[in-house]
Amino acid sequence: MKKYIVISVLLILPIAVYLFFSSGVNNFGRLPVLSPQVAELVNLEDHNGNQVQFKDQITVLTFLGSEIGSHKLNAFNLNQKIYKRFNGFKDFHMIVLLPETARKQVDTIRNELGSFTDIANWHFVYGSEDTIKEVFNSLNSPYTLDETLYTPYAFIIDKAAALRGRKKDKDTEEPLYGYDATSVAVLHHKMVDDVKVMLAEYRLALRKNGNGSSRESYLKMPNKKDSK
Repeated sequence: MKKYIVISVLLILPIAVYLFFSSGVNNFGRLPVLSPQVAELVNLEDHNGNQVQFKDQITVLTFLGSEIGSHKLNAFNLNQKIYKRFNGFKDFHMIVLLPETARKQVDTIRNELGSFTDIANWHFVYGSEDTIKEVFNSLNSPYTLDETLYTPYAFIIDKAAALRGRKKDKDTEEPLYGYDATSVAVLHHKMVDDVKVMLAEYRLALRKNGNGSSRESYLKMPNKKDSK
């Protein structure tokens, strides 16, 4: 009996290992570049009057349009699944690119998000219709903005302002340029994994450059006196 068990293990184990790595191929190595240069946010300010850019930041970018109140579920899903999980990492932030007409609605969403977490790295940035379209078009994605400048997709932008994603989504067999923020499942099962890959990539680069080899060197460690 032991003989058959050993033989079975020897036959099955290599297959199981192969299936594990083949199914998790996107969890190893670099997250592919899908568009090499996303248009930078030039002279655009967030809700607090701060200028915000893609350069030197890992960015989750969304377009919630002029009727932002109708799409606040997207922000809550991203807050719960992505922002809360990765906000402690250095150089990570969220950008919502909006038309000026959405400004009055933003306070409500900021207050609601702020009741769940510190929203210091949520940036609601305002631009003209032409600017928003320029940034969106530079993603070179197959998606479109509607008449309110809204799309349900969230995008991962690296520190060099390049769009990252999957060259082949296992569900559609097509490239995955953005992540449907209306779907908790997509954020949980795809976007979380891909942001992890991005962070691991930069952590590895830091180690190779001798700029830090520990988790603490890559994380923003909060001041204990300021922590609640």
